[in-house]
Amino acid sequence: MYRIMFVCLGNICRSAMAECIMTDIVKRRGLDSAFYIDSAGTSSEEDGNGIYPAAARKLKEMGVPLLSHRAKQLTRDDYDKFDFIFCMEQRNVDSAKRIFGGDKDGKVMRLLDITDNPRNIADPWWTGDFDRAYADIVEGCELALDYVSRSAQ
Repeated sequence: MYRIMFVCLGNICRSAMAECIMTDIVKRRGLDSAFYIDSAGTSSEEDGNGIYPAAARKLKEMGVPLLSHRAKQLTRDDYDKFDFIFCMEQRNVDSAKRIFGGDKDGKVMRLLDITDNPRNIADPWWTGDFDRAYADIVEGCELALDYVSRSAQ
């Protein structure tokens, strides 16, 4: 089983969207039994909150089923629980490594580092651009599925 964690700042927009999107992708491909997918934030300020309403609206608009979600903070123990830790931006990578006390196994990276155009996924909570965030997350999740499969071989 492949264990994937998506990480952003508060776990109410980008990482929550990525969890829903990746879960949908693996289910549509009949691979859901091979994956455990979760998400967390590097901050505790949104702990217990659901998906941000604008993020939920975007997912619904695109036909992506919403998961039961409550924001939570990333913990040191998560490092050993997950095989791949995909962060939305460099700030999240740096914070995750600080929480984990390093990244000895090279598990932590930006989600879009695996694309031909490595970049951060801008936080739509600040930008208001949920269309761009959604498109970037879908691009990353589609490629992450291939990346995870290749890395496991």
